[in-house]
Amino acid sequence: MKAIALAMTSMAAAAVLAGCAHSNTPSNKDDSAFVYLLDRKPNWKENAVDTLPPLPQSDTLVPFDVSQNTPLKFFVDAKSLSVGTDGIVRYTVVITSPAGARNMNYEGVRCDTYEWRQYAGLNADHDGWDRTVESDWRRIENGELNAYHAALYQDYFCENKLPVGTAKAIVDNLMHHRTALNQIH
Repeated sequence: MKAIALAMTSMAAAAVLAGCAHSNTPSNKDDSAFVYLLDRKPNWKENAVDTLPPLPQSDTLVPFDVSQNTPLKFFVDAKSLSVGTDGIVRYTVVITSPAGARNMNYEGVRCDTYEWRQYAGLNADHDGWDRTVESDWRRIENGELNAYHAALYQDYFCENKLPVGTAKAIVDNLMHHRTALNQIH
């Protein structure tokens, strides 16, 4: 009787081990089902930019610092700044040189991916927008002398891969030179 019980137990154990051997076979497949909420890749779609803001007036330009080593001056047009439902901060940037040369672009910063893109630039006649200069999303570059995208992203527009708030809050911070660094308590 003990021999039959021992034989049955051995056969049951062998059957269990045979079933386990198949599921423990090493593979390159990632079987993990857990994904952190913020690591999920949603089906993101950028809002269409069908209309462009009016060209900025000097009284709506708000200066911001990029580097103490650059001779250029940088401004954001307060009236053009918006935060889209797609998480993009859109704005008009004006860059002036000491000689008076002026560059103007309508751009967007994507907080969740640390990227920027240009939607339009000032046309050759300086009286409207030129959409032929529109670009795809590009990685924001750090450490460049004139890396204003990085300054806007890090100091005013984004925090924890999200816009810091409403357009009004961002403009208010720009106007009062309240950067992310000097808001830490």
